Amino acid sequence: MRLDVSQQLQMAQQMKLSPRIIQAMEILQLPMMALQERIDAEMEANPVLELREPGDGERPAEQEDYPEDRGEHAMVVDEDNGNSDDFERLAEFTDEYGPDFIAATAELPRRRADPEAGDRKIEAMANTAAPTETLNEYLLSQWAFVEADQRTLAAGRVIITNLDDDGYLRVALADLAARAGGQVVEADLAAALPLVQALEPTGVGARDLGECLLIQLRAEQAAGRDVELETELVTHFLRDIEANRLPQIARRLGREVEEIKGAIENLSHLNPRPGLLVGQRAAPVIRPEVVVDFDAEGNVVVAMDDGNTPEIQISRAYRRMSKDRHLGRDARQFLRKNIRSGQWLIGAIQQRRETVRRVAEAVFDVQREFLDRGPEALKPLPMSDVARRVGVHVATVSRAVAGKYVQTPRGIFPLRMFFSGGTKTEQGLDVAWDAVKAKLKDIVDNEDKSAPLNDDRLAEALKAQGVTIARRTVAKYRKLLDIPSARQRRQY
Repeated sequence: MRLDVSQQLQMAQQMKLSPRIIQAMEILQLPMMALQERIDAEMEANPVLELREPGDGERPAEQEDYPEDRGEHAMVVDEDNGNSDDFERLAEFTDEYGPDFIAATAELPRRRADPEAGDRKIEAMANTAAPTETLNEYLLSQWAFVEADQRTLAAGRVIITNLDDDGYLRVALADLAARAGGQVVEADLAAALPLVQALEPTGVGARDLGECLLIQLRAEQAAGRDVELETELVTHFLRDIEANRLPQIARRLGREVEEIKGAIENLSHLNPRPGLLVGQRAAPVIRPEVVVDFDAEGNVVVAMDDGNTPEIQISRAYRRMSKDRHLGRDARQFLRKNIRSGQWLIGAIQQRRETVRRVAEAVFDVQREFLDRGPEALKPLPMSDVARRVGVHVATVSRAVAGKYVQTPRGIFPLRMFFSGGTKTEQGLDVAWDAVKAKLKDIVDNEDKSAPLNDDRLAEALKAQGVTIARRTVAKYRKLLDIPSARQRRQY
């Protein structure tokens, strides 16, 4: 076999994203609170950045003249060429940061900061809640007072550490013993499980919903309540209750339907997820970045709410130092690289704000009726249409709406909610799928609960309102809206 080595020329086109373009896209898709964290991190890493104080008349950093910064100017949304000029300009800044070094003889000015920042931080720390105790920590603190032999105590700790957030033990005892690596055996786990299930909150340590409810019912029985019927229902009729077969349950138990309904009402007061009573996760904070309202003439007005996002600028003292010939060359180069990085960050934040605002304006130019009539008035709106209106790539629109929320007269909604496909009514009007879901929910909310509509009749009710969709589509949307079937919705 003969091996040859040869040289060949080949022409090919490749698209490469510079680090600056990648970071620009990251800045665009950051939610507001993540953007605030990013700015704080940049201020820690970049010494030339400082907070802009109210009333500061200093010129923006991007207006300064630097021979090395040729071509820099404020980044704006370009309607004509989809930001190609901006991204080409960003692609020029491919040089990496120099060493974090400044000549020891150079006297660095102190970064200017908000004089009230310290007080705000102290106040925030004082008002911050202490870290909540987790479910496992809470149960282990109780387990320390349980009297049992050492093998049972060790098995109990293994069970507690394997409970999920709901308080359930989702692992079989045999598998748990194997996972413990021989530290405990299945018999020890079986002896420890009832002791774990006796801890607070009542119901933890259960292996399924039925066992969780029975643990709580036993506690109520020990307190003197008559829960015989409830216990019978949980033990033998959970599936029938789920399917809403109340008459069948009543016949099999020789009870009245009203008695069964009363027992089910008592069961509804039990907690199917007792673990969530301890160490509940904090609800995510939603901060609307876009505010949509009407002006005095009834026109839609879109405004940006920057919240507590810090406004930053390039330090004037560092800019002077970067031009000082008496300063070492390495120090001046270090400062200029950080100044360019800071200018880019400020411009990227400005461009992000402008892009989100213009995208929101384009959205509510189409979804104007939503503000008057609610979700039922939503229209189909592909992202490509908004991209064409704003003059950017569709991927830019997708990043601009990611994680962003808008405050409207009808409440706070994700900005992405207003983009969807749709269908046409019999009158030829466009209607979004979210509007169809809203119509479906309204029909179910107003139906006769003693004779609820099945999916075929729901499709007919939608058709009567001008929306023709198949039965399987009705079933799909009903499940997406977490609406039970007609049998489960029936009230006896």
